[in-house]
Amino acid sequence: MSGSRAEAEQKGGSRQRLQVNEYKENQNIADTSLRPVQTTVLGVTAKMEATSSKEESTLQKSSLDVHAESNKWQYKSPSDTVVLSPDTESSQEGDSDEDATPGLDDFSELSPYERKRLKNISENANFFASLQLSESAARFREMIKKRQPPESKRKKPKKKENETGCRRSMRLLKVDPSGVPLPAAPIQTVLEVDENPLIPPGPLEMTPENQDDDNALFKGFLQTWAEMSKTRSKNTEKELSSIKSYKVHLNGMVISEDTVCKVTRGSISSMAIHPSEMRTLVAAGAKSGQVGLWDLTHQPKEDGVYLFQPHSQPVSCLYFSPANPAHLLSLSYDGTLRCGDFSRAVFEEVYRDETRSFSSFDFLTEDASTLIVGHWDGSMSLVDRRTPGTSCEKLIKTSLSKIRTVHVHPVQRQYLITAGLRDIHVYDARCLNLSRNQPLISLTEHTKSIASAYFSPLTGNRVVTTCADCKLRIFDSSCISSKIPLLTTIRHNTITGRWLTRFQAVWDPKQEDCIVVGSMAQPRLVEVFHETGKWVHSFLGGECLASVCSINAMHPTRYILAGGNSSGRVHVFMN
Repeated sequence: MSGSRAEAEQKGGSRQRLQVNEYKENQNIADTSLRPVQTTVLGVTAKMEATSSKEESTLQKSSLDVHAESNKWQYKSPSDTVVLSPDTESSQEGDSDEDATPGLDDFSELSPYERKRLKNISENANFFASLQLSESAARFREMIKKRQPPESKRKKPKKKENETGCRRSMRLLKVDPSGVPLPAAPIQTVLEVDENPLIPPGPLEMTPENQDDDNALFKGFLQTWAEMSKTRSKNTEKELSSIKSYKVHLNGMVISEDTVCKVTRGSISSMAIHPSEMRTLVAAGAKSGQVGLWDLTHQPKEDGVYLFQPHSQPVSCLYFSPANPAHLLSLSYDGTLRCGDFSRAVFEEVYRDETRSFSSFDFLTEDASTLIVGHWDGSMSLVDRRTPGTSCEKLIKTSLSKIRTVHVHPVQRQYLITAGLRDIHVYDARCLNLSRNQPLISLTEHTKSIASAYFSPLTGNRVVTTCADCKLRIFDSSCISSKIPLLTTIRHNTITGRWLTRFQAVWDPKQEDCIVVGSMAQPRLVEVFHETGKWVHSFLGGECLASVCSINAMHPTRYILAGGNSSGRVHVFMN
């Protein structure tokens, strides 16, 4: 018996050594595959740490009697399920109650460390299950959903009984001062009235709107200017004076309160000065269709102003007839061209076309018997005044989309120049036909809208144009060929805005090489430039000239300048 017991102890010692060695070899595997679980619940951290070396020695001593049998085991916790699949067999010799896992069979192949670890897992699982965390979380969710934020309603302040209310207009309440309601105002029917009714066709009596019909002053006015037109000035050749002497004459021209007067009710869009050398008569065309005449000889000055309504739309062009200065021709946007005859006190109808809007006109012949009329749609009309009442007009189509101004060469009267939207064309009147006409020359140097284009008055060797690109251009038209070269470009502010009439640079009829144009500069003035671009003179009026003179006209023989503004006022500078 003693020998067999010694053999058994020897075998048990060798088995114990093998068990310890196997545990050390598989330590890494156990650490990686079966690590302790950390769980934090409600601020408490449950940590499963590896057993110390002291615990390992205790477990090794208690595992000496473990039988090596393979067996399968499985353990399920209330909250989690842990499945272990090593082949194990139930040991006939169980460990002590301290080392054995409660509720599990003895496994002969499990080391004491593994059994201790399984026991800790089971205890932790039971602990967490007893906390009932999932049920508590569900209850908290329901409490949050049911809870609603309190509504913050602002309490309205109580209105005081004796508080006085805001004052309200009795007129708006439709109550008179005594508190009696006012009767309802009658409903007024608004009739649609044409603001610019067309003037009926045919001649119109020259009756001033601002004076009585039987006014003796007006009858004397008509008689005086009818006689003045008969006395023609001597037709002597005009010589071009030097710039030095020209400046001296311009410096002698002044303005005063007596030479400033309101002639029309609306903005002035055209100007003309009678060629008489004894008396001064200024004509102004307004945007309202009015034509005003101002005889500067009368005093007080208001007695010399006569206002007529021969048109219903803006009067864009005014000329005294070169053959008979007693005739004042006026052209309007309303498609009418009329002639005011001082000797007969009537506005005759020269040409009428209600389907088109007229923009400008000029005389093709020196006796003023033939006219060229420009239309806003880009076409022109040839009108012969010697055959009134018949189909005397000839409609001519051009390559322009619009025509703003038409001007005839003063010497070679077969040539005419037209200012379009951005191009300027020169045509030969002898070659015009009913179909679309091509120009002889086109001036395409302009980059924006063009306001006007005029030949120089004596020889026609120069052309001045006014453009919205703030430039005045002077061209050399001494030889009308395939090209008219550009000579000078003058920087000048031509942006007048919406409410002012556009600037138009015009030649001084007495001086071939000088132009006159309005200015936007402060103080208000009218400027004169030489064809080389040099400044010549500025007409300043102080308090008498406090507005922009967009349209200006010079007397053909005397040193008189008339400028019109956008309120119907005429300013006259004279010696």
